[in-house]
Amino acid sequence: MTEQPDIKKHPVEKIGIPSALFWAFIGQLLFMVGDGVEAGYLDTFMLHTGHPQSFVNELFTFYGITVMIAAWFAGPLSDLMGPKRVMWIGLILWAVLEAGFLIFGLTPNNSTWILTFYALRGFAYPLFAYSFLVWIAAATPTSMLGAAAGWFWFSFSAGLPTLGSQFARFAIPAIGEINTFWCSLGLVIIGGLTALLFTKEPTGTRRLLPADVSAKQVFLGSISIVWREPKTLIAGIVRTVDTSSEYAFLAIMPGFFVDHLGFTLGQWLNLLSLIFLSNIIVNLISGMVADKIGYRFVVAAFGGVGGFVTIPLFYYVPLWYPGNFFAAAIVGILYGASIAAFVPLSGLMPQICPREKAAALSILGLGAGASTWVGPAIVSLCEMIFGVGMSYVIWTFAIIYLLSAVLTMTLTVSPEARRYTEKQEQQRTEA
Repeated sequence: MTEQPDIKKHPVEKIGIPSALFWAFIGQLLFMVGDGVEAGYLDTFMLHTGHPQSFVNELFTFYGITVMIAAWFAGPLSDLMGPKRVMWIGLILWAVLEAGFLIFGLTPNNSTWILTFYALRGFAYPLFAYSFLVWIAAATPTSMLGAAAGWFWFSFSAGLPTLGSQFARFAIPAIGEINTFWCSLGLVIIGGLTALLFTKEPTGTRRLLPADVSAKQVFLGSISIVWREPKTLIAGIVRTVDTSSEYAFLAIMPGFFVDHLGFTLGQWLNLLSLIFLSNIIVNLISGMVADKIGYRFVVAAFGGVGGFVTIPLFYYVPLWYPGNFFAAAIVGILYGASIAAFVPLSGLMPQICPREKAAALSILGLGAGASTWVGPAIVSLCEMIFGVGMSYVIWTFAIIYLLSAVLTMTLTVSPEARRYTEKQEQQRTEA
């Protein structure tokens, strides 16, 4: 018998990046760096230019709502138009609305136009980013889905807010705040064009569903999937839990560490940077590990149970060791890692619903958007029920994360779905 030659993997595939989508990952990173430039200073910029805190809260609330809506829309639109076209829409929307935000809003300091353009711009980045996630799910072999999802969230989180905020930190002293906003527009355009012009993978350019499926069916299907495939609803709930504590802690932890524990603002910011650095690294690692030992296990054990353990530690260890930055940093890093351990959900969902990958992922997008307001809402609810007290908030989140671990274990892949996936893999290999 003649031995078949080994098919050598492209170098980037050895680390879990589909080679056909390599430039899209690079572009996504640059796009999200641009989107994240404002993350560290837009709120203070608004306050320093005469806007009250109530206006800032309103601005971010409306922005969060449009982000959530667009995160859901990315799935059905990708099914209908192809992910690449939806990414083009997201890029163009971001560029046009950011220009309006800067020219008509920030430069003349016009509150109405600031609110209008910024809220509308919330539709843009999810159309770009979450459509790319659909593209990854449609074009990546199942054996690489966990790692590919990890690289997606790595590029997403490395840009927003980590590298974006660091870019602003160095740019503002050199060129000023307004010019730094303009730089964010340039970075987004460069990143978007890199992803879209240099990536030739064909799956993303075409409609993902058969031509006889109408737009009405697609959009209704992306809603009805939560009761036709109840596991998608469970996964959406788990995804909401994932970053809910993160958004809650961004609101309540600065005061706890600086005002109550006596940390300096610089120490808190350094601690926050370590948390996000841990999160970025484990975003990548958790996807790769999930490909080896199982998606559900990683999410449930390291995400759900991990959150149950690390959230109380993040609160109590600094109380037990007051002023000890090293101790706070250790538990902060562990907390950031537990949040990142939910990443394999993005690889698991296409396997649970292989016939409706985009619709299933749109529910995860909806959960991601919902977490931006669910986290702070849980804080408010705890204050209403228990009164002011951090420990009640901490243990409420800990219990919620433990429940998410239980929910995750119900996310099994049916034999029918497994057979369909295997058939699709065979057809992709033969092609």
